[in-house]
Amino acid sequence: MAAPERFILIDDNEADNVFHEIMIRRAGFTGDILVFESGIEALNYLSTDPLVIPTCIYLDINMPLMDGFEFALQATPLLMGKPAVVVMMLTSSDAPQDREKASQTPLIQGFVTKPLTRERVREILQPGPTFN
Repeated sequence: MAAPERFILIDDNEADNVFHEIMIRRAGFTGDILVFESGIEALNYLSTDPLVIPTCIYLDINMPLMDGFEFALQATPLLMGKPAVVVMMLTSSDAPQDREKASQTPLIQGFVTKPLTRERVREILQPGPTFN
């Protein structure tokens, strides 16, 4: 994947979204950052987006109504096969079973434990992210 030109944050925690947006900016990113506080809102948006802009989606696991894994399942028809989109789990969970489930979910290409750091953002800004 090319370096992202857009980040999408999907997390029900407003404070986390603000902090992560700051970290993305401090990593030197100057493009668009979109924030959705639910997976449902994000799915609605993505269903109308042409998905041609290189995009990194940071997705939380624990959210009400639709958790991150349910989002990934429902978003798969929209996002699979879109080379411009990378989905990274961004969560406070460090549980081995969550990491394993994420690695077994085809749409999810990485797992990052909160808080997001500038260094982790810089890694995604470089071509070729991998699951870790």
